[in-house]
Amino acid sequence: MIKATVNGARPFEIAPAGDGSGGVECNGKHVDWHATALPSGGFSILMDGKSLVAEVVKTDPDTKTVTLQINQAVYEVALQEPLDRLLASMGISETSSRKLNDIKAPMPGMVLKVLVTPGQAIKKGDPVLILEAMKMENVFKAAADAVVKEIKVAERTAVEKGEVLIVLE
Repeated sequence: MIKATVNGARPFEIAPAGDGSGGVECNGKHVDWHATALPSGGFSILMDGKSLVAEVVKTDPDTKTVTLQINQAVYEVALQEPLDRLLASMGISETSSRKLNDIKAPMPGMVLKVLVTPGQAIKKGDPVLILEAMKMENVFKAAADAVVKEIKVAERTAVEKGEVLIVLE
């Protein structure tokens, strides 16, 4: 059973229908629905006799949220699976347990270019450093939003495997 919270309102529960029909139940009530993919990338949905057009605007697997546009209205849906609820009941949050890792050299190489400065705010996916290893240039990108705390290497210097290159906070 999945809990879904739409736009921060009270969550509702979605589960496979218990009657073996292949349908779904929402808060214990059977929902009759069918979806068809549209050439535009959206979906045509027929639910309980109502026709809807839905489009996935954005997904964020880290926070388990999906932003949908349904008939011109935008909805942010936060999903919580049974494992998420179990961890939360134990006081463990997957997102709070994620530690922002410093950027380390995965192999020996030469730092070609440092693309950030101390104190700089970086976004997930921003390039931060170029390392040449085995005659290939490897662009290191930020794994999450962060602030560059310290740069531990200089350009045109050799580094060893596992060496911390950039400290993030």
